[in-house]
Amino acid sequence: YQFDKIDMYKNLLFGNTAGSLGETSALLIIIGGIILLAFRIIDWRIPVLYLGTVALGSFLVGEDVIFQLLAGGLMIGAFFMATDYGTSPVTGNGRIIFGVGVGILTILFRNFGPMPEGVCFSILIMNALTPLIDKYIKPRPFGYQGKKKNA
Repeated sequence: YQFDKIDMYKNLLFGNTAGSLGETSALLIIIGGIILLAFRIIDWRIPVLYLGTVALGSFLVGEDVIFQLLAGGLMIGAFFMATDYGTSPVTGNGRIIFGVGVGILTILFRNFGPMPEGVCFSILIMNALTPLIDKYIKPRPFGYQGKKKNA
């Protein structure tokens, strides 16, 4: 049984499995994501917190964590879809909320929803909530020192 799991993980990692174009080889997507992170094209907060939340949530619900991370469109969603400039929050704290929110929604859709894949829907829902996140998580203006107390 253990060798079957190792073969399954290997097939998911190298893309020797059925799936949509561009989402089957988790290894190539991870390499592409690392390149984007290394050249600072994307911020690390969204993909790291997205994958971390899905891993923690999968563990808490009793699912196979490695399978949940490698299967489906999670990797391409974490590195290429959720980090879109136009639809992701502009502040660091907003990106933290966004990454965790997308991860929680993905776990909910995958485990309790009617369809086996929830990456696309969770990203779309959090994209719709991005203006709300940006409204309440505002960066401080440059040079802001707060109110001074009178002596």
